[in-house]
Amino acid sequence: MNNDTIAAIATPIGRGGIGIIKISGDRALIIAESIFRKSVSKPRQLQTLNSDAFHPLSSHRLHHGTIVDPEKDRILDEVLVSVMLAPNTYTKENIVEINTHSGHVVLASILNLVLKQGARLAEPGEFTKRAYLNGRIDLTQAEAVIDVINSRTDKALEVATSQVKGHLKEIIESIRDSMLAILTEIEAAIDFPDDVGEIIRTDAIMNVLEEQIIGGLKTLLDQYESGHILKEGLKIAIVGRPNVGKSSLLNRLIQDDRVIVTPIPGTTRDLIEETLNIRGIPVIVADTAGLHKTDDPVEVIGIAKTKEYIDGSDLVLFMVDASTPLTNEDHTICETIGKKPCILVVNKSDLVDKDFEIAAPEQWQGYPSIKISALYGNGLGALKDLIAKVSIGEHRLEVQSTIVPNLRHKMALDRSLLLVQSAVKAIQDAMPSELIAIDIQDAIDSLGEIIGMTAKEDVLDQIFSRFCIGK
Repeated sequence: MNNDTIAAIATPIGRGGIGIIKISGDRALIIAESIFRKSVSKPRQLQTLNSDAFHPLSSHRLHHGTIVDPEKDRILDEVLVSVMLAPNTYTKENIVEINTHSGHVVLASILNLVLKQGARLAEPGEFTKRAYLNGRIDLTQAEAVIDVINSRTDKALEVATSQVKGHLKEIIESIRDSMLAILTEIEAAIDFPDDVGEIIRTDAIMNVLEEQIIGGLKTLLDQYESGHILKEGLKIAIVGRPNVGKSSLLNRLIQDDRVIVTPIPGTTRDLIEETLNIRGIPVIVADTAGLHKTDDPVEVIGIAKTKEYIDGSDLVLFMVDASTPLTNEDHTICETIGKKPCILVVNKSDLVDKDFEIAAPEQWQGYPSIKISALYGNGLGALKDLIAKVSIGEHRLEVQSTIVPNLRHKMALDRSLLLVQSAVKAIQDAMPSELIAIDIQDAIDSLGEIIGMTAKEDVLDQIFSRFCIGK
């Protein structure tokens, strides 16, 4: 790890009350001493530029004073400086944070001053990377920091916070420890082949592999989909033929007249995306061009985009018009949706009797359906409940601390599960202990990638490059 002292602006650039410049490394305190003049203890009197009343700066305390350019002997700003001495800091290094007024000029001026005194501009995520490399957090906790910053709903924040606390790490380490215990037995049998029958407790090992390890891995993998949706958002496409009310539904969901609504079919010719919160789930919903046969070149492009969006969506809201019979276009749209998770939304229910049931063909019977009136907002609450139920399950809306938040973890868990299952089959087939040990060791290494014990440098670089500078 590079032992340079690093510095960066840790708050968004812009006009505001407070801006923070963070310094981390062995020289953090020395650099701060060279530009900070602590206020004297006299009431309402700031210390003079020539005063040496800087010392002592107690750790984990705020100190009032001014930042001074030593070359020009000029005050840049009145500040509060916090000093945090290693190892009780975010990076486990000495950290100084300069709390100044926010604004591009003042923040840039102070940062440049810090860099002149010997600090280096931090790379994206370098403060958190140092926290990981110095052993303060594991890799899952480091990745969760990004999720905390990017959380778009309360539930997503709860999941990210549980990961920051190390809940996923605890689960992974528990499964890994069980694997290590089994590997120890198998390796002992390899070292003492004459005593294999006494050393290897086959029934006990199989029970641990199948119940604790395979069961634990499958539980984590089952929870991935919920974690993926809470973290990245549920991608929903509203589809249907022209003039069934797609744009009206989007306007109702976001509670704004975002999309032009007219009686003229084909008003929407391009994708219109909006982000909203549905029952704690971050949702990216798109009003799409009506699917129908047309020679209009603009509509043709819009319809092509709609089909592409359907392919990449997590859920489709298939809208039909309750006030008119189903058409060939409706059936064609159903074929376009294919096997995508889908909700049949029967719109314009205000124009038909309450006990009205649409004459849906047999192949639509598997779709959960709901009647709404996008014009008056009837049934919108029930639709939101149905979206939540279909997307992450009726009994999985409560945040669970063991949810797997990203694809990297899922891929490592998939590899580990396949290797453990291979080891189980090898034991059942009485294969040589060496082959069983290889599978178990590789499964252990796959889990180690999740928490960072066996992660490669290029993986670390990719993870921390997603951070902003200053975190």
